[in-house]
This record gives sequence, structure tokens and C-alpha cells, in this order.
Amino acid sequence: MAKVLVIETSWCKGCGICTAFCPKNALELVGEKVRLKNTNACVLCGLCELRCPDYAIYLKEVSK
Repeated sequence: MAKVLVIETSWCKGCGICTAFCPKNALELVGEKVRLKNTNACVLCGLCELRCPDYAIYLKEVSK
């Protein structure tokens, strides 16, 4: 199984916690919503998922 990063923008309140904890600086806030600014930089570590108070960002397992 592979993992992908899922961002539920409708749940995001724009707190920026996920961007602060991203070790690869792969996330950014645009219009008070988080988005993946560099797909190649994301290492799927899950730190953003662990820190998001709104469950707006998470890793999902998908079949290849």
C-alpha cells in the first residue's frame, strides 16, 4: 500500500500549525487554507496530520 496526503480544505481554519511542523517546507497557507506547495518535497512523514487540530490534513493508504 502507498500513502497519499489528503487535505480537506473545507475543514481547514488556516491556523498554520501544519506548515510550522513540516520538516520539508512542503505546505503553505493560501487564502487562509493549507495547500501542498511542492509535491516532490513531501516525504509523507505525518507530522502535519499529528498536529492538525481540525483533522483537515491526513495520510491515506491507497493501492498502487
